Amino acid sequence: MNPPIAKWLAVLTLAAPLTGHTAPEQVPQQAAVCASCHGEAGARPIMPAYPVLAGQYANYLEHALRQYRSGERGNPVMKAQAAALKDQDIKALARYFSEQKGPLYTPTASNPGSGNSE
Repeated sequence: MNPPIAKWLAVLTLAAPLTGHTAPEQVPQQAAVCASCHGEAGARPIMPAYPVLAGQYANYLEHALRQYRSGERGNPVMKAQAAALKDQDIKALARYFSEQKGPLYTPTASNPGSGNSE
C-alpha cells in the first residue's frame, strides 16, 4: 500500500467511525471525520484529487456513499469510512454537506464561468 494512503487510512481508522443513530445536531460532529480529507464543511479538500462535498446535491452524495459502502466504488479509505454508516447517517451527512456553501457553482448563459470579460 502507498505510504501516504496507509498513513491516512490509519488516521481515519482511529478517527472514531461514524456509527449509531444520527440526530441532526450530531451531523457537524460526525462530519468532522470527513473534514480530515475534504476540509472544513467539505469545502476545501486537502488534496486536489479529493472532491468538494459542500454544495453538492444531497441525492448524489447519498448515492456515492452507498456505492462506497457496498464496494461498488473502489476507494479503500472511503469504503472503510462508509462501512459503518447506516442509511439514516448517509441521509443526514448528505443533507448537511448539500447545505454548506462551497466553491462550486452551476454556470448559466449569463454567467458562463469562463472568467473572461470582453
